[in-house]
Amino acid sequence: MVSAERSMAVGKVYLVGAGPGDPELLTLKAVRAIGEADVVVYDRLVPSSILATIADGVLQINVGKQAAHHPVPQEEINEMLVRLARAGRTVVRLKGGDPFIFGRGSEEAAELDQAGIPYEVVPGITAAQGCAAAARMPLTHRGVASGVRYVTGHRKANEPLDLDWKSLADPDTTLVVYMGLANIAEIVRNLTAQGLPGTTPVLAVCQGTTAQESRICAPLEALPVALKDVSFSGPVLFIIGKVAGIALERSARSDAAICEAISVVA
Repeated sequence: MVSAERSMAVGKVYLVGAGPGDPELLTLKAVRAIGEADVVVYDRLVPSSILATIADGVLQINVGKQAAHHPVPQEEINEMLVRLARAGRTVVRLKGGDPFIFGRGSEEAAELDQAGIPYEVVPGITAAQGCAAAARMPLTHRGVASGVRYVTGHRKANEPLDLDWKSLADPDTTLVVYMGLANIAEIVRNLTAQGLPGTTPVLAVCQGTTAQESRICAPLEALPVALKDVSFSGPVLFIIGKVAGIALERSARSDAAICEAISVVA
């Protein structure tokens, strides 16, 4: 009888941010939602250390998603969430970082709204915050950076990056570029053309907050060349601004092990 009643009831979807990679940076609410799940639908960027926290017997569905390769189209993911919830399941849609920061979580929320499916958004620590903290670097700092802006460096095929380069080239604001590796030369060219000094420090981070984290720091004008000598194994986050210089200063005052964590390109 309980099983029959459950099958008639509509389930619930949790749109959960998995954070930047370190499982200890999951929020308590995210851990609780994962613990209550019947099904976890996850992206490629969710590391195995976080997937390992999912209980045995919970259905796990990998929907992939990486640049230019979406084995499960977004529309199918949206429909999957609706279908699972209508079957009475408690579903966790697990996304790297925060689901509403370049995670397409709002598109999934719109689909759930339209279908009348109960859902809840569980925010996560976005990559910018996690990577900056791992480098002991602020994103804002009095007298150095009075604001921070997040933009995506990803674009559709054969289309230019449609960004307000003049406003982004503000030396008193930290600029964080997500998914910008493929277009970094264009990004640097546009920023310097709008007056951002070529000497502006940039911290590039891959797999931040995890044991596989790798970073380099280089002046903006030297960044495209510096990146040719680095093999990053995943999406790269760029933190552009004077705050990146603070990370270098703090590393220089640290012990050798920490100092070696940031490769410096002059």
